[in-house]
Parts: sequence; structure tokens; C-alpha cells
Amino acid sequence: MLYFQMINGWNKGSSSIFASPFAEDGDLVGFDGTHLKGRQNIRHFHQQLFNTILKGSRLEGKIKDVRFLTKDVAIVHAVGGTIMDRQMSIEPERNSIHTIVVNRDNPNAGQWFITAFQNTRVQYIGSPQEIQTLTEELRKEFGQWSQIRFTIRPSN
Repeated sequence: MLYFQMINGWNKGSSSIFASPFAEDGDLVGFDGTHLKGRQNIRHFHQQLFNTILKGSRLEGKIKDVRFLTKDVAIVHAVGGTIMDRQMSIEPERNSIHTIVVNRDNPNAGQWFITAFQNTRVQYIGSPQEIQTLTEELRKEFGQWSQIRFTIRPSN
């Protein structure tokens, strides 16, 4: 799945792998509102992040649902969290909801690409308990595996 290819790239600190599932003219809107247009801009921007503030971080994600609008276009909703370098667990302030539009470049036979990706930081205004519920869901899903990977990841 394209979503997990992107996550794999993040976790390897490789912007080339991270950006590879995006269409050449794909869009990515970050949690802070940064709007990147095109696979090459997405790649370049993320390599700068992977070399600095996101170095050694891990992205964990879980697909919640997929809805096909046509046989060649789908909307994917996922949730995720970032584990920063030297941290052992997902922290609530780093939880996000991802809305992803995927499509085939050639109907019926083409390759699937991410056309648009929206990363929204979770705040749940009016329902703060939902933040903790999501955090626990992500920790339960990835907690033990994240701790294992943390202990065996080579240092730079």
C-alpha cells in the first residue's frame, strides 16, 4: 500500500522512498499548513527535515478506512504518530489524521499514486479524551514493536 511505502521512506530517513508513491504533480499539505506541489518538491523538503529536526524519528500509521469513489480513485483515512529520536513511545501532541487521495495513472491497468495527502494534527476540540484514546490505540498497535526497533536501530 502506498501509505506504508511512504512511512517506510520516513523511517529510513529517505526522502526518495518517502516521495516515490506520490504522483509527479501530487500535493502534500503538512500539519503546519505547508503546501508542497510535486514529487520533487516533496522529496527535497522532506530530505531537509530528515537531515535535521526529524533525524532518527519514526512514523507509525494505521489505515482506518478506504472508500473508492470510482474504480480508479479512492480516499484513504489513516491515523498516525511520530516517535522522535530517542523517544520510546508515541506522544499525544504528535498524533495526526491523514486524508489521502489515490488514483491510477492509466485506468484499469495503471500504477496507483498518491495525488493528495493532508496531514492534520489531532486536537479534538471539545473532546480532549479522544486524544488519549487515539494515543492508546496507536501505542497498543505499535508500542512493543517501536520499542524493539528503538533498541536495535544503529546510532549515527
